[in-house]
Amino acid sequence: MSLGDENDGFGGGVGGSGQTRTRLPEGGSGDLYGGGTRRPPVRSSRSLITVVGVVVLLIAAIAFANRGDGDPTAGSSTSTDKAPAGAGAPTAATGVRPVTGRTGQIPTGFAHDEQGAQSAASNYAVALGSADMFRAGPRRVIVETVHDPAVVTGLLARLDTSYSPGFMAAVGLEADGTAPVGLAFVSRTIPVGAKVRDFTNDSATVDVWCTGLVGLAGEGSTKPVTSNWFTITQKLRWVENDWKIVSSEQTEGPTPVNGDNRASLADEIAEAVEGYGGFTYAR
Repeated sequence: MSLGDENDGFGGGVGGSGQTRTRLPEGGSGDLYGGGTRRPPVRSSRSLITVVGVVVLLIAAIAFANRGDGDPTAGSSTSTDKAPAGAGAPTAATGVRPVTGRTGQIPTGFAHDEQGAQSAASNYAVALGSADMFRAGPRRVIVETVHDPAVVTGLLARLDTSYSPGFMAAVGLEADGTAPVGLAFVSRTIPVGAKVRDFTNDSATVDVWCTGLVGLAGEGSTKPVTSNWFTITQKLRWVENDWKIVSSEQTEGPTPVNGDNRASLADEIAEAVEGYGGFTYAR
């Protein structure tokens, strides 16, 4: 799924293992889904194009707009407790080496082991799913911080094109990515869990199961904050003494059944967004 085919979506991309993917909006008449009002399954949609996998909540944003150093074995747990058969390993508060480095608000300097790779992937998902990705300056900082330098230049060019004034207007934002006066733009990714699919000393593939929030909060908002569930698969490389993203992709779910919670009023959501900060995630 691309602008033309998988090889020429953006002038050939970065190529090889450095290709980074995501699903971005097609240009056209302004109807991002060709007239539909429900977000189609990622696996079958032809109204989205595969480009560079960094905008973690971009798919949800589109639907929202359309609707109106270490040894790799060093991180092994020393606990003798065994989880039930088929159960995922619990996520600890900190890993073998707590993350103390930071570039801006993004944790960096992860352990060179499987736990470090999971922690990196989870924290990078949070950064790439934030509202800062909708503004050019913060977006550049995020992309440069979490990606392999080999893919950054081409990636930024593609993203700057994708975050066009037309797309911003469809999401309900000003051309510079800021929210209209009196409203707060919400775009958050919250990791629920992570698992390593493949691991070597210098590469890792990590799945991060997430829930996310996206929308405009505040009195009079016509695009209320909604939630969604998705899984991000990141391919990481050990570069410059840290884990960095080489490529990523996003799929729907797993999605739980909705509960019976009462939907909060717009001003309650706005207050919560302003009052509750995010977390640093580590195994």
